Amino acid sequence: MTAAAGRRTLQLADMARLSSVGLRSRKLRAGLSALGIAIGVAAIVAVLGLSASSQAGLLSEINQLGTNLLTVTNGQSLTGGTVELPTTAAAMIGRINGVQQVQTTGTVSTAHAYRNPYLNLAATNGLAVQAATLDLLPVVATTVAQGQYLNAVTAQEPVAVLGAVAAQRLGIDRIWPGERIWTGRQWLYVVGILKPAVLAPAIDSSVLVGYPAAQKYLGFDGHPSTIYLRTRTNKVNTVDTLLAATANPENPNAVNVSQPSSALVAQADAKSALDGLFLGLGAVALLVGAVGVANIMIISVLERRSEIGLRRALGATRRHIRTQFLSEAVLLGLLGGTAGVALGAASTTIYAQSKHWATVIPTEAWTGGLAASLIIGAAAGLIPALRAARLAPTQALWSL
Repeated sequence: MTAAAGRRTLQLADMARLSSVGLRSRKLRAGLSALGIAIGVAAIVAVLGLSASSQAGLLSEINQLGTNLLTVTNGQSLTGGTVELPTTAAAMIGRINGVQQVQTTGTVSTAHAYRNPYLNLAATNGLAVQAATLDLLPVVATTVAQGQYLNAVTAQEPVAVLGAVAAQRLGIDRIWPGERIWTGRQWLYVVGILKPAVLAPAIDSSVLVGYPAAQKYLGFDGHPSTIYLRTRTNKVNTVDTLLAATANPENPNAVNVSQPSSALVAQADAKSALDGLFLGLGAVALLVGAVGVANIMIISVLERRSEIGLRRALGATRRHIRTQFLSEAVLLGLLGGTAGVALGAASTTIYAQSKHWATVIPTEAWTGGLAASLIIGAAAGLIPALRAARLAPTQALWSL
């Protein structure tokens, strides 16, 4: 503390030392008060970090799988009935300029998948039996996890390949010789299990058989229900506008066209809307932390009356006392905020690495957390600081 022309000012080093005295002498109480702020800031940082990491991971995966996949599905008529795609739809789409690959699946409505014929036939587990073309996997960006996919020979026989979800629901985790499933009218021998198809989730819950086998053994009518096509990247929008009329010239309004990558991005954006709930919970924790800081500062003023009176008697001004207690509250908030940022960043990193995502912590997450903790500390400490500054030296020294 120095004096010049009757005006005393606190040096920055003196202010830092004084503001830390109360915290160092009451470590447990200060730690518990800062804990509320730390939890709130950690929640905010973790929510924003996990959301950004999740979206970055999804976008990276989509870019790797390709954004040039389009799907065409059959729609409904005005009366609510299903409008079948023509059997020639895939061939017609293949003639569009810019289309590189076309593959199809067709739902076999007369068959379902069961582990054995003794189960309740009404319990289908949401699985579908679908006829599939032979070059489907590269188009939908998936591969075989076990066994093999359909070929020109097995497509003619009662042979099936299971999607990742279908295999799980049927309780089949590996390919054994003679492994088979029941469709309600025909046994199908399982020869392969697929890896998850991120861009085509319908494949995951499907039992795939060849078109000839589906028609021969399961009564399939041959109409495709979903057409998967890859286009040149610079032709996606152009091809998109032509698909409906090309797939079903007689009824283009009954054709649904979609781009799976766009749907996944929209799904990620919708999912991030739920972050508001967790951010609200973080704000509540910050409010609790603010109450804790205010409480410890008020108690600190009451307990440290003798210190305040002694400092006033030695020449400290009201402004010095006010600055001391306010900076103490700000320091307490900053310590809680720093711990919260570190905890939130660590949580984000651990979870993102477990999901093989890139760790992304938005700048606004940690800067906002620190700013919020500073503001909360200042707001919570303002009234106690003013109260301490109003104490007269004689009144404060009565407690000695």
